Amino acid sequence: MISIKRILCPIDFSDASRHAIDHAIAMARWTKASLACLHVYELPLAALGLPAVGERATEADIKRLHDEVCRSFEPAKAAGVPVDFFIDIGQPVRRILERAAGLPADVIVMGTHGAGGFEHLVLGSVAEKVLRKAPCPVLTVPPRAATTSRLPFRHLVCAVDFSDSSLTAVELACSIAEECHASLTLLHVIEWPWEEPPAPRYEELPSHQAAALLEYRRDLEKRFMGRLKELIPESLRDGSLVDTRVRHGKSYVEILRIGAEVHADLIVIGVHGRNAPDLLFGSTTNQVVRGASCPVMTLRR
Repeated sequence: MISIKRILCPIDFSDASRHAIDHAIAMARWTKASLACLHVYELPLAALGLPAVGERATEADIKRLHDEVCRSFEPAKAAGVPVDFFIDIGQPVRRILERAAGLPADVIVMGTHGAGGFEHLVLGSVAEKVLRKAPCPVLTVPPRAATTSRLPFRHLVCAVDFSDSSLTAVELACSIAEECHASLTLLHVIEWPWEEPPAPRYEELPSHQAAALLEYRRDLEKRFMGRLKELIPESLRDGSLVDTRVRHGKSYVEILRIGAEVHADLIVIGVHGRNAPDLLFGSTTNQVVRGASCPVMTLRR
């Protein structure tokens, strides 16, 4: 298991961030870590990266926010978890990343709002922007999570595309599974040039093409299954706790589908750098974070 000594939990007093507080407290108790609780006071225009002319946070504002943050984390103090409180001023994503690096934090736990629509696609959420640049793993907690303190984890799903970031995610997922005595599903999704479903109907193809396509699919499945099995550490190979699966289709759809099938209480996935298509349509990671009914742990290499 990664060494977790300090957990950063940014909150905005929404219901979504209160879910994150519960998870952060449960994780802190389990790992015997301390909590750093952060609220970012965003001045007018700060969200657009512009100076807030004539505006400043008063001492009364800071005192009120500090008291509200303290009240939000009373369960942590009652559970004997050491807690530090921070009120930072500025743009939320920037201040969260700066605080995470400065502490330093071993993991960030934060809620997601599940926002949709044009504004979300253009601007993205604070959580999505943080997980893209965070110096440590980020645990995002959806507002519709069935439970709020399910630790230790019982079943993990780790998405693997064999990139550097996903291989790092496998190491983390295996470590957590071993620590929790949890089952783990390693999943690779083969994406085709066409949308699946529907896939081409083999009976509608010339027989030699259908046979060639079927053989190609079987070969891909066999090769990727072998690569997944090679990723399982020796310490987890003796038991039956690690399952390997290869699916065909859209990556985020299959990741969410498998997560639901196995009743996962944690999905682990590596984060790639943002590119132009991601900005418009959302990356696999973003789609998983938005659609998951369980917490998602993301990390960069």
